[in-house]
Amino acid sequence: MSGSQTKELWNLLGGIFKSHPWHGVKVGKDAPRIVTAYIEVVPTDTVKYEIDKSTGYLIVDRPQKFSNVCPTLYGFIPQTYCAKEVAEFCNEKLHRTDIEGDGDPLDICVLTEKVISHSDILLHATPIGGLRMIDGNEADDKIIAVMKGDAMYGRWTDIEQCPPRILERLRHYFLTYKDVPGQEGRNCEITHTYDSEEAHEVIRRAQRDYHAKFSEYEEILRAYKS
Repeated sequence: MSGSQTKELWNLLGGIFKSHPWHGVKVGKDAPRIVTAYIEVVPTDTVKYEIDKSTGYLIVDRPQKFSNVCPTLYGFIPQTYCAKEVAEFCNEKLHRTDIEGDGDPLDICVLTEKVISHSDILLHATPIGGLRMIDGNEADDKIIAVMKGDAMYGRWTDIEQCPPRILERLRHYFLTYKDVPGQEGRNCEITHTYDSEEAHEVIRRAQRDYHAKFSEYEEILRAYKS
């Protein structure tokens, strides 16, 4: 098949089939300053949804059994992966050697004044910082961002502009949303909040981890663009 025929085929397939939110959606040409975010959960959800990695569809992870609801839009950054590079950075910052990547795309929390009623959407967001979360011995960073163009939050560029109460709500949610009353809590902690510069480095490392893990997708994308 010639190059022009290959490109024509990919254009045809792209118009028929939905892109996989993790692999088929680009992180954005201005990343890490501005990134694409795929939203899995909105603050009104009483069910925890997450992406099914094999199909790209949202699935029900579990109903929220208690009162915890996510205080922001929550999802992940496409074409990112938390593995060796993300873990090395986390170990460096915490002066540890035992932390590993959690094997998932990089999580992102997006602040907006608007009420967005459902998930399974894409938006552009500006990372302003993050939470360094450790679940067991796995790095589980939560990038904190603002929706691009948002009237209330859109001009924020760093975590220092974020009111402490918002960060407290995010910390509380991620430290408790899997806990069951009467059962021993998870071995989970948030060591600190970091700024936009550190968030950018986490995103860059998660992009490199993705490229290392999913090089076959890179080849397909290069063929598509040629």
